[in-house]
Amino acid sequence: MPVLVITGTGTEIGKTVTTAAIAATALAAGRSVAVLKPAQTGVRADEPGDAAEVARLAGAVTQAELARYPEPLAPATAARRAGRAPVRPHEVAEAAEKLAAEHDLVLVEGAGGLLVRFDEEGGTLADAARLLGAPVLVVVQAGLGTLNTTTLTAEALSARGLDCPGVVIGSWPTAPDLADRCNLADLPEAAGAPLLGALPHGAAALPPADFRAAASGWLAPELDGTWSAERFAAARG
Repeated sequence: MPVLVITGTGTEIGKTVTTAAIAATALAAGRSVAVLKPAQTGVRADEPGDAAEVARLAGAVTQAELARYPEPLAPATAARRAGRAPVRPHEVAEAAEKLAAEHDLVLVEGAGGLLVRFDEEGGTLADAARLLGAPVLVVVQAGLGTLNTTTLTAEALSARGLDCPGVVIGSWPTAPDLADRCNLADLPEAAGAPLLGALPHGAAALPPADFRAAASGWLAPELDGTWSAERFAAARG
């Protein structure tokens, strides 16, 4: 799996911290890692973006961005309003392939959800994943409403012939309610793919050394971790 595309069922889902955890476990396993953020929105030129946040938490990863737009909008909209060229799916694929030639693992983190537009022609992260032939990991919410958005994302992936190796809960609450707990069993059915991890709420606030030490316990063996969906669900009733 030299390239893994990471998307979410919406914004503020926990894609970046999940990407960081995957990067940390891969680095701990002795693999070289690159993180590609095709379109970074909502940050100034002198501010750290999502790729920099992954590096801060995970460690020595190669960081790459294709474009940066100052307003926190969908990439196509942000590019248009900034008067700048948009990012196109073939550019994402080409950049990821170049990084894959030099790294064991390339993590491509999208903006927003799977079908957020990159350009005025309607190009999306899904199009880039199709060009790459890469699997798409989906970061999801824990609570009420997540089954619908997870199912919609899974159906969009399936309709495009894209493989989803699994889903990861981007922020598991400190005090989970009934819906959170029930969703541990229901999310794999909604996704048509296994649950491959759950990151605790506030994980990004941990000191980087603590984050790296704990990351493997948040992710399943398929992502170089030790987490078990069965043990996690059993411990939470």
